[in-house]
Amino acid sequence: MQKIHVWSDYVCPFCLIADELIERAISGRSDVEVVHHAHELRPYPMPTLRPEEPYLPDIWARAVYPMARRHQVPMTLPSISPQPYTAAAFRGSLYAADQGVAHAYHRRVMTAFFQEDRDIGNRETLADLAADVGLDTAGYLSALDDDTYALRHRVALEESVHQGIQVVPTIVIGSRRIEGVATEDMIVRALDDHTTRSVA
Repeated sequence: MQKIHVWSDYVCPFCLIADELIERAISGRSDVEVVHHAHELRPYPMPTLRPEEPYLPDIWARAVYPMARRHQVPMTLPSISPQPYTAAAFRGSLYAADQGVAHAYHRRVMTAFFQEDRDIGNRETLADLAADVGLDTAGYLSALDDDTYALRHRVALEESVHQGIQVVPTIVIGSRRIEGVATEDMIVRALDDHTTRSVA
């Protein structure tokens, strides 16, 4: 089983575009697993961004929307202000991983924020999204308050530092490391190259 390791944050629009392109690149390939890793762009107590201030509308107009249109990924600048912290969503992702639905959970949280304008910093919203992928709501909410999951999330962030992650998304396939959004062709080539080296 080949693995695509992706470091991302739920409030990174380029990460959603990367996710969509990865999904397309691995469509029909049962030998590939996508493993998501946490990287908080603005961990608490660092202030998060506000969509009514100039930066977000400008970067979306100049970079996000053009790339999203080019790759046919529907998305809209979320209106939630300030943007949510993502630590709770990441703790929930660890619970989802324990239940075998890590990838589905990741995708659900990401699309909820950028395609449905839902507040993924809100516990009730997160619980609803968890239920959408088949998770037990009570168990999920308990995990958000569980010190064990908080510790595991801190360890994941430390691993991000250890890996030298400075850009999200960062995609690692075998020995190939791609910082930023990778096209479908780039992902397929990296997978094929990794397969060839493994066989050799």
